[in-house]
Amino acid sequence: MPDPFRLSGVYLVTGGTRGIGRAISLQFARAGGRVVANYVRNEKAATEFKSSPDAQGLPIDLCRADLTTSEGLDRVEARLKETDSLLAGLIHCAATGTHRPLEALTGRHFEWTFALNVRALFELVKRLLPRFDRASSILAISSYGATRALPHYAAIGASKGALEALIRHLAIELAPRGIRANALTPGAVSTDAWKAIPDGDARLAEATRESPIGRLITPEEVAAGAQFLCSPAASGINGQTLIVDGGSCIVTGQARM
Repeated sequence: MPDPFRLSGVYLVTGGTRGIGRAISLQFARAGGRVVANYVRNEKAATEFKSSPDAQGLPIDLCRADLTTSEGLDRVEARLKETDSLLAGLIHCAATGTHRPLEALTGRHFEWTFALNVRALFELVKRLLPRFDRASSILAISSYGATRALPHYAAIGASKGALEALIRHLAIELAPRGIRANALTPGAVSTDAWKAIPDGDARLAEATRESPIGRLITPEEVAAGAQFLCSPAASGINGQTLIVDGGSCIVTGQARM
């Protein structure tokens, strides 16, 4: 009997060389998929990832492209054509934003945040729709800020709320094509993203104390959830948001990014 959690085909992972995206790239490649890991700025991190012992021997290719530009989208589209395969999944991990109080936010902050966090996924789906295989998946990495208010998180939280709304509409409109769309919200995960958050270390420590399982969620646990949602085992799950946080949000009632 085939393994329902096994993956096959080509998967595009945006933001796929660092943090949660890196863990997803590795998980999907180990599970049988061929991964195209997108990144934009950190060439050093991407090169180190590709040459790391974790990635050695795995079918992972890199694609440097700014997904907020037409040129970058063209580059991704061309790279996927080179694989000469249909697309089994699109996992949107790439995200940006600024942690500032409302009075310090500008329209430019909003435009910049929405361009990558939301519009990039919309543009990728539109461009790549003819390349999606039947029974393929779209997965967006969201956050607690999509549904709850967090300190200094207005622009990012609003973009994540829009991202989840987009996923719900994609789920319904693309279902007749055999394409599922879901979102995944991680709990507090110790990644480089926390370095940009005011009092990030203190907030991580607080999240650890309040976690029912007594620790933070790991990138690998998030990646395992992503694999499940993109696997045949989740063929009946569409338009949903899976929370991987060890139960923190239901126990404390307090959202932690």
